[in-house]
Amino acid sequence: MVRFAYHSDWEGAMDLAWKTFERFNAPDYSQEGITNFYNFIHDDMLRKMFIAGHYQLFVAICDGEYLGMLSLREKKHISLLFVDGDYHGNGIGSALIKYVSKYVRDEEGINSLTVNASPYAVEFYHKRGFEDVHAQMAADGITFTPMELELKS
Repeated sequence: MVRFAYHSDWEGAMDLAWKTFERFNAPDYSQEGITNFYNFIHDDMLRKMFIAGHYQLFVAICDGEYLGMLSLREKKHISLLFVDGDYHGNGIGSALIKYVSKYVRDEEGINSLTVNASPYAVEFYHKRGFEDVHAQMAADGITFTPMELELKS
């Protein structure tokens, strides 16, 4: 089930993000990038922004287990999207994008989603209609490709 996250979902979602990042993304990153990612998801200010409603979080949960999570900043930018590695290829990431796309379009009145895709996730986003808006780049040890998805009504 995909839904908006409750305050009580924060730790479980961030634990999933870290576990999945370590397994699939960290091998492509420098120690600086790994440290910066860890610090980002453990930043108390980010959690406070979530609690205040300024940083949106969505989760995919089955039988109390976090299978996927997606966070939005600025109402349209996918900041984090992770699916438990044991469940890759089961449509969880796609379901999160579909849910968030509908929310962004219908509730926020925004016609696109953006993401800075990690090297591991570029093909995943391409298969879901995202297009590169810039060549691969790096900042603070994090390598990414800026992408955008136009949302159809």
